[in-house]
Amino acid sequence: MFKKLAITAVAALTLSVGGAIANEETHTEDVDFSFEGPFGTYDQNQLQRGLQVYTEVCASCHGMKFVPIRTLGDEGGPNLPADQVRAYAKQFEIYDAEKDEMVPRKPSDHFPEGTYDGAPDLSLMAKARKGYEGPYGTGMNQLFRGIGGPEHIVSILTGFTGEEKEEAGKTFYENHAFSTGWISMPPPLSGEDVEFADGSSNDMRHEAEDVTAFLMWAAEPKMMDRKKAGFIAVILLTMLSVLLYATNKRLWAPVKQRAKDETSGES
Repeated sequence: MFKKLAITAVAALTLSVGGAIANEETHTEDVDFSFEGPFGTYDQNQLQRGLQVYTEVCASCHGMKFVPIRTLGDEGGPNLPADQVRAYAKQFEIYDAEKDEMVPRKPSDHFPEGTYDGAPDLSLMAKARKGYEGPYGTGMNQLFRGIGGPEHIVSILTGFTGEEKEEAGKTFYENHAFSTGWISMPPPLSGEDVEFADGSSNDMRHEAEDVTAFLMWAAEPKMMDRKKAGFIAVILLTMLSVLLYATNKRLWAPVKQRAKDETSGES
C-alpha cells in the first residue's frame, strides 16, 4: 500500500514539475490596450486599422461567421459610414438558394467562414484565449491587467522565432507564446503587410495590436455598454446601502435608547 502511494506521489510530482517547465517556456506579454480597466473604451481608429489587417491578411484563412457585417457601423465599434459598410459587404459572396447562385453579401449577412481546414474561426478567439489567472484565480489581474486573451494573441502573432520542424509530414513553427512551443500556423505578419490610410506605423508589433483589438471587439462588441451598466449599478447599490444604513439607525434608535434608559434605571 505504501509503495503504491509513493509511486503515485512521485508521478504527481513529475507531472507538476513538467507542467511548470512547460509554462516557463511560454511567455505572454502585457499590452496596454485602450479598452482595459473599468473605464476603458475601444479606439475607433485602431479598430478600423485592425479590420484592414484582418481583411487583407487573416481573412484568407480565418472566418468570423458569428459577426454580422452591419455591426461595423455601430457606435463604439469601427463606426464605418453606411456606404462603406455596404461596399465592404460586397467584397464577399454568399450562396442565394432562391437564385441558385453566389451573390454579393449584404450588411445584414455575417462575415464569411474560414476557407482553410483547421483554421479556427476568429469570432470568439480573443475571448476564448487564456486570461491572467482567469476563473481559477482571484480575477483581480483581469481588472488591472486586462482579461489576458488579447495579450495572448499579440504574443502569439509576434512570438515566432523563425525555427521550423516537420512531424508526420506537417510543418510546425516555433512560437514562445504558444502552449506547446510549436504551432502549425506559419507567421501571418512580417511588418508592412498593409498600408494604413491614417499613416499609422505598420510594423509587425502595431499590426498585431491593431488586429487583436479588432478581434476583441468582434468577441465583445457590447463591452462598453456592460461597463456603463455596471458602473451605474455600483452607484445605485452604494446609494441603497447608505439609505438602508440610515433607515436602520433611525428605526432602531428609539429601541436602543429605551434599553439604555432601562439599564441606567436598574443601576
